[in-house]
Amino acid sequence: MLCNIEFSWSAFKHNVDEDDIRWAFLHPCYDGPLEELENKFIRLGFDRSGNLLEIMYNEDDEYAVNIFHAMRCRSIYYHLMTHGGYYA
Repeated sequence: MLCNIEFSWSAFKHNVDEDDIRWAFLHPCYDGPLEELENKFIRLGFDRSGNLLEIMYNEDDEYAVNIFHAMRCRSIYYHLMTHGGYYA
Protein backbone atom coordinates (compact mmCIF):
# COMPACT_ATOMS: atom_id res chain seq x y z
CA MET A 1 0.00 0.00 0.00
CA LEU A 2 1.58 3.24 -1.13
CA CYS A 3 -0.11 6.01 0.73
CA ASN A 4 0.26 9.14 2.73
CA ILE A 5 0.45 8.24 6.43
CA GLU A 6 -0.75 10.85 8.89
CA PHE A 7 -0.61 10.55 12.67
CA SER A 8 -3.01 11.79 15.32
CA TRP A 9 -1.39 12.87 18.59
CA SER A 10 -3.01 9.83 20.23
CA ALA A 11 -0.87 7.46 18.13
CA PHE A 12 2.08 8.33 20.38
CA LYS A 13 0.26 8.01 23.71
CA HIS A 14 1.92 4.64 24.42
CA ASN A 15 5.46 5.87 23.64
CA VAL A 16 5.89 4.02 20.35
CA ASP A 17 8.29 5.81 18.01
CA GLU A 18 6.95 7.13 14.68
CA ASP A 19 9.55 5.14 12.70
CA ASP A 20 8.51 1.92 14.46
CA ILE A 21 4.83 2.60 13.79
CA ARG A 22 5.54 3.36 10.15
CA TRP A 23 7.68 0.20 9.75
CA ALA A 24 5.02 -2.06 11.31
CA PHE A 25 2.27 -0.40 9.29
CA LEU A 26 4.11 -0.87 6.00
CA HIS A 27 5.08 -4.50 6.81
CA PRO A 28 1.87 -5.94 8.29
CA CYS A 29 1.12 -9.50 9.34
CA TYR A 30 -2.61 -8.81 9.58
CA ASP A 31 -4.95 -6.09 8.36
CA GLY A 32 -8.70 -5.98 8.80
CA PRO A 33 -11.70 -3.97 9.94
CA LEU A 34 -12.48 -3.44 13.60
CA GLU A 35 -15.76 -5.22 14.26
CA GLU A 36 -18.90 -3.11 14.01
CA LEU A 37 -17.00 0.14 13.52
CA GLU A 38 -17.20 1.98 10.23
CA ASN A 39 -13.90 3.13 8.70
CA LYS A 40 -11.77 1.85 11.59
CA PHE A 41 -9.17 -0.78 10.90
CA ILE A 42 -6.56 -2.73 12.84
CA ARG A 43 -3.18 -3.75 11.54
CA LEU A 44 -0.67 -5.95 13.34
CA GLY A 45 2.99 -5.80 12.50
CA PHE A 46 6.43 -6.02 14.03
CA ASP A 47 8.47 -2.93 14.81
CA ARG A 48 12.18 -2.65 14.01
CA SER A 49 13.06 -4.49 17.24
CA GLY A 50 10.68 -7.38 16.65
CA ASN A 51 7.91 -6.27 19.03
CA LEU A 52 4.41 -6.97 17.78
CA LEU A 53 2.38 -3.75 17.52
CA GLU A 54 -1.33 -3.14 17.21
CA ILE A 55 -2.08 -0.16 15.01
CA MET A 56 -5.52 1.32 14.50
CA TYR A 57 -6.29 3.69 11.68
CA ASN A 58 -8.90 5.33 9.46
CA GLU A 59 -8.79 5.55 5.70
CA ASP A 60 -9.05 9.22 4.79
CA ASP A 61 -9.32 8.40 1.11
CA GLU A 62 -7.90 5.94 -1.41
CA TYR A 63 -4.33 7.15 -0.82
CA ALA A 64 -4.25 8.41 2.78
CA VAL A 65 -4.60 6.92 6.24
CA ASN A 66 -4.70 8.46 9.70
CA ILE A 67 -3.11 6.37 12.44
CA PHE A 68 -4.76 7.15 15.77
CA HIS A 69 -3.52 4.29 17.99
CA ALA A 70 -0.30 2.30 18.31
CA MET A 71 1.04 0.17 21.13
CA ARG A 72 2.56 -3.21 21.89
CA CYS A 73 -0.02 -5.75 20.87
CA ARG A 74 -2.32 -6.92 23.64
CA SER A 75 -3.14 -10.61 23.94
CA ILE A 76 -6.77 -10.01 22.91
CA TYR A 77 -5.52 -9.53 19.33
CA TYR A 78 -3.11 -12.48 19.12
CA HIS A 79 -5.79 -14.67 17.55
CA LEU A 80 -5.80 -12.39 14.49
CA MET A 81 -2.34 -13.68 13.61
CA THR A 82 -3.66 -17.21 13.06
CA HIS A 83 -7.41 -17.04 12.34
CA GLY A 84 -9.30 -15.56 9.43
CA GLY A 85 -9.14 -12.03 8.17
CA TYR A 86 -7.00 -10.46 5.52
CA TYR A 87 -3.29 -11.07 5.65
CA ALA A 88 -1.35 -8.31 3.98
